Amino acid sequence: MVKTIHLVRHGHHALLGVKLCGRMPGVELDDLGCQQMARCAEMIPGVPAAIQSSPQRRTQQSAFILAARFGVPVEIVPAFDEIDLGDWTSRSFADLESDRRWTRWNACRGACRPPNGESMWELQQRVVRHLEQLRTLQIPGPIVIVSHAEPIRAALLHYSRIPLDNFLSIGVDPASISTLVVDDNGIRVSQINQQVPA
Repeated sequence: MVKTIHLVRHGHHALLGVKLCGRMPGVELDDLGCQQMARCAEMIPGVPAAIQSSPQRRTQQSAFILAARFGVPVEIVPAFDEIDLGDWTSRSFADLESDRRWTRWNACRGACRPPNGESMWELQQRVVRHLEQLRTLQIPGPIVIVSHAEPIRAALLHYSRIPLDNFLSIGVDPASISTLVVDDNGIRVSQINQQVPA
């Protein structure tokens, strides 16, 4: 059975902290992001038995950097896609500050959703469903899943038994590694947001 699952956030890109990218097409790693992922690969212990990635371009780039180091193919996994931000996709954070729905969503992640988008609860359900399926597989080694801040955070909140409204209590930095351990009792959080050296 799977014993360890590493949740890795993609590396830095030029729009990070500027726009709410979500599933916006064409968002790619910059040079810093590529460097971060190369250092991230050095931090992963052993050789992964599998590397999975969100369908987004920036996560696939990140996953392929890891795959090149370990000689492991990348599997695209829609369950760990970025949250669907609906009408907020590609909006700047500066523009969103005046939107009352944005303020409410950040105060009540457990009960709200982006306009025409996906709720944090729905995101958490698809992420946890995938992780629970992995738990039952006969895979001889750790699994690495390359994703985004919100899917990773949703998983960590669930297995840490923290309500969705407290989402900011868990940080997920670019190219960071958070680790889940699988045993007979289920899945537990072993490590959160291990960051690459500067």
